[in-house]
Amino acid sequence: MISEKPLSDAMNVTIYTDGACSGNPGPGGYGAILMYGEHKKELSGGEANTTNNRMELLAVITALSALNRPCTGDLYTDSQYIVNAVTKGWAVRWRANGWMRNKKDKALNPDLWDTLLNLLDRHQVTFHWVKGHAENPYNNRCDELAVAESKKFK
Repeated sequence: MISEKPLSDAMNVTIYTDGACSGNPGPGGYGAILMYGEHKKELSGGEANTTNNRMELLAVITALSALNRPCTGDLYTDSQYIVNAVTKGWAVRWRANGWMRNKKDKALNPDLWDTLLNLLDRHQVTFHWVKGHAENPYNNRCDELAVAESKKFK
């Protein structure tokens, strides 16, 4: 999602995120890497009983929440669910329709989507899909963080 407000003095960050779940639902974890210039920060966490999509969302939310001022940047995830919901406007439409995907189906994870949309009002982020478990070292590291967190609950 691209914000309409100018962020000319904003930091330009690069973010990678991933979520993992052993069973769906089951124990899950997420990992995120934030990079700004020479600085790099890794974040991770998890829950005992969750879903993969919740962990993917929490990875993005945790990363964006760690930014202490409005930022611009690029966010890379292997979750097409997140990329499509943001870039195609699905999540904004779900919220406008009272968290309904259509006339009969509720949107899943409205609590997390609402939090993410509020963060995207603050940060000007371009979402990019990357293939999971491939040759991207940052995505692979996020996966390692997420899996390690999920194993804490077994």
